[in-house]
Amino acid sequence: MKLVVSLLFATVMFISTTITAQTKTITVTIENISSDEGKVGFALYNKDNFMKEPVQAKNGKIVNGKTEIDFENITPGEYAVICYHDKNNNDKMDFSEYRMPLEDYGVSNNNMSFGPPNYENAKFVVADKNVSLIIKF
Repeated sequence: MKLVVSLLFATVMFISTTITAQTKTITVTIENISSDEGKVGFALYNKDNFMKEPVQAKNGKIVNGKTEIDFENITPGEYAVICYHDKNNNDKMDFSEYRMPLEDYGVSNNNMSFGPPNYENAKFVVADKNVSLIIKF
């Protein structure tokens, strides 16, 4: 009986470790923030929810024009990151009356074409190892 319980426990631990090991971390760094005022808002998306409800959202504290956050427990797949400098801490990106951004922003792959971010230009793959991104405003 002890052998059966021991084998069952070992099997459960192996499966648990295997499942946990499959998730990854995405580290996002921004190094060119114009001031330490406010914070930086980060949003992680997949194709289905791009620019809607993020998979994860975080705020980064700015120190000496730099911030870094980690999106943890990410399953392998395709993702995109959008971030913005929330200078006035109102938890939203501010726009002019002509819908032009008033706060700095960036996207994964640093593709800053005219218009709103595009998933196809911003996507990257999380596979068998952690991912580090540097986004520029």
